[in-house]
Amino acid sequence: MKEQNLASGGLEKVGESNWRSLSAKRIYFGHQSVGFDILNGIRDAVKDHPSIELKIVETTDLNEWKGPLLAHFLVGKNGDPRSKCDHFAEVFEKGGESHVDIAFFKFCFVDVTSGSNVAEIFACYRDTIEGLKKRHPTTTFVHVTVPLTTIQAGIKAWIKKIIGRPIDGYADNMKRDQLNNLIIKEYQGKDAIFDLAKTESTLPDGTRSSFVTGGKTFYSLVPQYTTDGGHLNGRGRRIVAEQLLILLASMSR
Repeated sequence: MKEQNLASGGLEKVGESNWRSLSAKRIYFGHQSVGFDILNGIRDAVKDHPSIELKIVETTDLNEWKGPLLAHFLVGKNGDPRSKCDHFAEVFEKGGESHVDIAFFKFCFVDVTSGSNVAEIFACYRDTIEGLKKRHPTTTFVHVTVPLTTIQAGIKAWIKKIIGRPIDGYADNMKRDQLNNLIIKEYQGKDAIFDLAKTESTLPDGTRSSFVTGGKTFYSLVPQYTTDGGHLNGRGRRIVAEQLLILLASMSR
């Protein structure tokens, strides 16, 4: 089963036959705002690589559309991860008459914060996906890790560390790391995984934006990839989009 490989190189490393195969697929993507960032990154990439032919359409009714496309829709309510599981399943089931080759949805960083019950969220996600896989065995479901945010830096963060106060971003990203580890442990080697969190925390030189607390390393969004600490800027969205395209192309052989 194909898995994301950040060392695989850029889009130029993907063969033309892979892009042709990808361009013939019907893909369904449920998301919220970071998803729009990723889609804009895909549009940026397509402009520079005409061999990538993807028709991007926002819709909750695949039956309206014939032929290959990358369909997407706003899934659930931010801050309510269960609503995203339920909504994705509901919309996907309605499009059951129209074959889908690849499907996935992602949580937002606001869905998993310091007060989240990670085990409960994971159980909801796993039950949703496993149910869909049984009812739609010809569709390949891709698992996406939860996006990260930046952590507080500078003199304020240094002072907080000295006096033992919590640094902004630590607790939230630690919870996201817990959920991401559960997703990877459950599906690595079985299904395709797009490790969005790993991509967001990896700089071009391969090093990662991280912090250590309690003797354990956790990861955070690279500051240069965002303007507000959570959503992706032009640079960040392009990097994430390219990695997603590479994974999808590798699945389309």
